[in-house]
Amino acid sequence: MIDYATKIRVRADNMGVETAGVKHSMNPFDEIAVEQAVSMKEAGKVDEVVVMSCGPKEAGETIKTALAMGADRGVHVMIDGADYESLQPLAVAKLFASVAKEEEVDMVILGKQAIDDDSNQTAQMLAGILDWSQATFASEIELSDDATSINVVREVDGGLETLKVSLPTVVSADLRLNEPRFATLPNIMKAKKKKVDVKTAEDLGVDIAPRFEMFDVQDPPVRAAGSLVADVDELLAKLRDEAKVLDPK
Repeated sequence: MIDYATKIRVRADNMGVETAGVKHSMNPFDEIAVEQAVSMKEAGKVDEVVVMSCGPKEAGETIKTALAMGADRGVHVMIDGADYESLQPLAVAKLFASVAKEEEVDMVILGKQAIDDDSNQTAQMLAGILDWSQATFASEIELSDDATSINVVREVDGGLETLKVSLPTVVSADLRLNEPRFATLPNIMKAKKKKVDVKTAEDLGVDIAPRFEMFDVQDPPVRAAGSLVADVDELLAKLRDEAKVLDPK
């Protein structure tokens, strides 16, 4: 995805945002997911960490970042051009489901949402497609001693909720799950030698055709400048006479 520090520009045709010639990086929530998986492997609780990304060649750099963080190998589903521009959460979930079955994994950990469109759909759709248990917005994850279930603490409106879900499962990572590590130079060099399988949607037998159509993308409206008031009386007068939010009586 486009790096979070990059200023987003709407394309000239108003059909999306400009992705050409801009820096790409891993979604911050996905960084948290990778860190969790690698930490669980280092603790001896999982055998292997396989990372996956869907997108053009730039997505390969994201996979290399995950490998440098400690993942064992990667899967790059190559999607570019118009197919990438119209790639939607359902298609991504179907691609993940196909690879999860192929790899025979017990757990898929994703970031809870992308920071470009904030969809927050892929993890839930993936669990539905696979017919697996799911635990979203995880802020703590603990694998059971017999490796058949996990306890997940998740943040909800009323506070914290603890779930016990059986494996296989899909987990989405929240912000407070962990603090992702920085990849060291030796690990960056080692990542170059790690295996990355390149596949296509056709290889996986997945239909990635969009299910809804985008008609127009616009920059958000420019906010009007604020104004300073001298005292409370002036503030009340503006709220009453200009904003019309106070009863004049």
